[in-house]
Amino acid sequence: MESRKQFIMNTEQVLERMAKACQRCGRSAQEVSLMAVTKTHPLEATHWALEAGLKHLGENRVQELARKHPQVDDPSACWELIGPVQSNKARLAVEHADRIQTLDRLKLVNAFERHCADLGKARLRVLLQVNVGEDPAKHGCEVAEAASLVEAIQQTQHLELEGLMTIGELTEEEARIRCTFSRLRELRDRLSAGSGLALPVLSMGMTGDLEWAIEEGSTLIRVGTALFGARE
Repeated sequence: MESRKQFIMNTEQVLERMAKACQRCGRSAQEVSLMAVTKTHPLEATHWALEAGLKHLGENRVQELARKHPQVDDPSACWELIGPVQSNKARLAVEHADRIQTLDRLKLVNAFERHCADLGKARLRVLLQVNVGEDPAKHGCEVAEAASLVEAIQQTQHLELEGLMTIGELTEEEARIRCTFSRLRELRDRLSAGSGLALPVLSMGMTGDLEWAIEEGSTLIRVGTALFGARE
């Protein structure tokens, strides 16, 4: 992991990239938030992020989230699970996550709802992860399944659907990556119109493609290595 001084410099550079992208497409920089992906980094990285004003903290593994969360006493922190959730880890995820971005199947809808009730958690914020690029190596529901999952979430008492999440195509072709992001935005618009939900959050874009994601409508960028350096 980088030094704290280097982290601060890195954060400024990423925020500058985001601001310039917003300027190019006529958006306010306030419309797009930066998530610090702290997965596999020591707890110190979480403290650095919060001190820098980065309140969205992204973790991939449920066990790591459960270990770090109790050690950070900062009510402003938003602990976000951005990795896949196995059914046997669903209860732990519900217990420790403020928002789960990787809801992608009906089984998880039912599990999250049940565990919220059992744990007395009145509200669990979620995003629907969609595999818009139809990449068999990636998690996420299919585009055709999205509407039925939104309907299932609406029928729950404890789950609050705030938007959609996807991962850009693993390619260097700008047009293909942009297409992934634009398709998610267009899907969000259709789902919002059909369900009556605002669905304001579009979580898409990472270090290598954040500018394109912002220009295609992202409201939340997920960045780890560009902030903290290479993982061990």
